[in-house]
Amino acid sequence: MSPTAPTGPTGSTGGAPGAPVDAAPAGIGAALAALLLASRPKTLPAAVVPVIVGSAVAHAHDGFALGPALAALAVALLVQIGTNYANDYFDFVQGADTEERIGPTRAVQAGLLTPGQMLAATVATFGLAAVAGAFLVAVGGWPMVWVGLSSIAAGVWYTAGGRWSMGYLGLGDLFAFAFFGPVAVVATAYAQTLVWLPAALFASLPIGFLVTAILVVNNYRDVDTDRAAGKHTLAVRFGRVFSRFEWIALVVAAFAAAPLHWLLGYTGAGPWLLLPLLALPLAAPPLRALLESHERDGHGPRLNRALGQTAKLLLVYGALYALGIAL
Repeated sequence: MSPTAPTGPTGSTGGAPGAPVDAAPAGIGAALAALLLASRPKTLPAAVVPVIVGSAVAHAHDGFALGPALAALAVALLVQIGTNYANDYFDFVQGADTEERIGPTRAVQAGLLTPGQMLAATVATFGLAAVAGAFLVAVGGWPMVWVGLSSIAAGVWYTAGGRWSMGYLGLGDLFAFAFFGPVAVVATAYAQTLVWLPAALFASLPIGFLVTAILVVNNYRDVDTDRAAGKHTLAVRFGRVFSRFEWIALVVAAFAAAPLHWLLGYTGAGPWLLLPLLALPLAAPPLRALLESHERDGHGPRLNRALGQTAKLLLVYGALYALGIAL
């Protein structure tokens, strides 16, 4: 749960009405620690796994290229971290992050960074993503420009548009699926092979499903505070029971995709594509947390763990899926 931010004169550059007054960190070390916290390391598999799977598809088509693969990884990580920073900043200034928050600590709301510092970090991170993306543009041409610009724009619009942003309109699930599934996986494979591969599109689907499942846990946990802030996620619009079924449907679809991939004969990998089924037991702990939690019942910490467990499920599934495709 987020600690109460310190109060008193701070020289803050902004904040939500009624929110705690934030205090700048004491030094560079504290600022870097706060930025690491704000990057939400437990959710970063959502950026890493699509690149691994896209690279496996490229390898299966004799097109793996280390340079573009590393550049795609750098872009994916920087765009996600930039998006997380933007969420930290915009959710605070728009009043979505308050003392009532039960999710992991947000750096601005907790007073670890000022809004101005977080905004600067957001701009710098997206700028670095653009620099890394320049290499992909040199390799893959104009398609990489549109992929990069749309990814950055979507990362900012996720919360920057206030009540018109994707997160507030309930479009976050679609954003997560599209950009961490088809866009990331297909673009990674294209950057290495310079061919739009149907196999990459199919391989992106279970990855998109599991990344979206991470967001479902996040929104399930934050229903009450999001509703109070006017953030109309699908969990707010349709309730916690809907979110439980959505999570289950996404996970079931992901685990059904691997056998289907094998049966359809993509990449000729054969039964190795069944390897992701070994990750199925990892779905049990977050599922249990979702089924046993109820409104305002003190399950915030448990749901925080469920979010990390779903990210772990994605990481293990993705690694096994990539191995199966590559073999």
